[in-house]
Amino acid sequence: MTHQNRKNGKLPQDPQSYWRTAIEFPEFPSLEEDLQVDVVIVGAGITGITSAYLLVNEGLKVAIIEAGKVLNGTTGHTTAKITAQHDLIYDEFIHNIGRNHARLYYEANSQALDFIKNTVEQHQIDCEFSMQDAYIYATTEKYARKIEKEAEAYETLGIEGGLVDSIPFDIAIQNALVMKNQAQFHPTKYLVHLIEHITKKGGLIFENTTAVNIETGEQPVVLTREEHRITAKYVLACSHFPFYEGFGLYSTRMYADRSYALAVKTKKKYPGGIYISADEPTRSLRSVTIDGEEVVLIVGENHKTGQGIDTMEHYKALEAFGEEIFGLDDIIYRWSAQDLTTLDKLPYIGELTSGQPNILIATGFRKWGMSNGTAAALLFRDMIVGKENAFQKLYTPSRFYAHPSLKNFLVENANVVGQLIKGKLDSPKTVPEDLANGEGAVITLDGHRKGAYKDDTGELHIVDTTCTHIGCEVEWNSGDRTWDCPCHGSRFSFTGEVMEGPAEKPLQKYDYKMMDNLTSEDSGY
Repeated sequence: MTHQNRKNGKLPQDPQSYWRTAIEFPEFPSLEEDLQVDVVIVGAGITGITSAYLLVNEGLKVAIIEAGKVLNGTTGHTTAKITAQHDLIYDEFIHNIGRNHARLYYEANSQALDFIKNTVEQHQIDCEFSMQDAYIYATTEKYARKIEKEAEAYETLGIEGGLVDSIPFDIAIQNALVMKNQAQFHPTKYLVHLIEHITKKGGLIFENTTAVNIETGEQPVVLTREEHRITAKYVLACSHFPFYEGFGLYSTRMYADRSYALAVKTKKKYPGGIYISADEPTRSLRSVTIDGEEVVLIVGENHKTGQGIDTMEHYKALEAFGEEIFGLDDIIYRWSAQDLTTLDKLPYIGELTSGQPNILIATGFRKWGMSNGTAAALLFRDMIVGKENAFQKLYTPSRFYAHPSLKNFLVENANVVGQLIKGKLDSPKTVPEDLANGEGAVITLDGHRKGAYKDDTGELHIVDTTCTHIGCEVEWNSGDRTWDCPCHGSRFSFTGEVMEGPAEKPLQKYDYKMMDNLTSEDSGY
């Protein structure tokens, strides 16, 4: 366990996910030649790795390509709860998509939990898997009534659980709802074992290999930034945000949310179970064992990416909550993550667009990727081998449930337009000379809007703030030292390199325009 990044107080100076520090990760080469396989998978998170594991077991020749390092995206920054209790969702689903579809969603995520449990047992994977009861609690009358409605939905759908009037914390709650027999684990320990199995079975994995486009056809071809071609019978887009949208218009059908995590040593002992608040701001809790000591993960503070207050304030709010509830001895890690939410809150899993059975996507897990990502992999396996799957229609990206979706489509895209216009009208007063070491900001340089970060040595890093996706203006994220786009959630390092899509190209140094990306040959448009 490292503490070298701690400085001036309890919060670590630099963000670092515990899941990325505990084990040695395998390393893989970049793709340096054209390739032909049965299935090419873009993205090495839980969906891509689980899909590859299932498909090599079916005897298929599989290749995974990852733009960065394996397990360094959303999967490496998760809370790692494996549960079908995804906030207050089942009452809403019953009303919006019907009782049968709501029940199917519960079954898909429960089957995913069972698959992980059985895989851990089959391979004897040491990944700290443990069964836990999951609780969602309310601290206000408004949300207490919502929890009562959700409890009725549990009863209607036959979900094991029910209302309780207390949880074992010093939190004044109105009520809570338990879902029995859920789980938690160490996600990267689990998935590194699956990677070992994949490579032993002949599966290929390539890191630092960025997919930028697809040539569609009977045998689609994935094109990489390095101008290599991967021909396959099937393409699985498992890259968090689809690297290729085709005519699916996914940028208009999802929004990105960030949340924050602290790993803390507490004065009070953690009582077991996994918890999340129904009220805002969200507070999510679970425990993990680090170097033989029990540590509590405190997660929450949701907001749209690139929008809202100084991001360090979110970490401070979680710290204050932890101090109040547990008393804090130490904060050993802090990190953040983001995920995508669809118009109707159901993930998009299946054909990229209707009639394209050989290009499949999985996205929009709404921060519940451990179960939804596994469910996606199981669905992909069945679609590829021609096996019937009860969840295919539920998750299909071509669905359009008019009741919630039409309204949400208009609201979300109005937000994007608002952010686009707001960024273009912004006229920052800050100039480079105003920045202290370790500080970043949007500045004015020679009359143009630029992004500037002055590192600890005093070196200035300047980027153009126009996102290379559709041209919105990025904002500085002080907590993670990144440039974040408020429109679709693209994130860039302080030097401008892409950390998270849908953007495929780095922030530029020159004055960049929206049309520069739309007319580029290696764009996914």
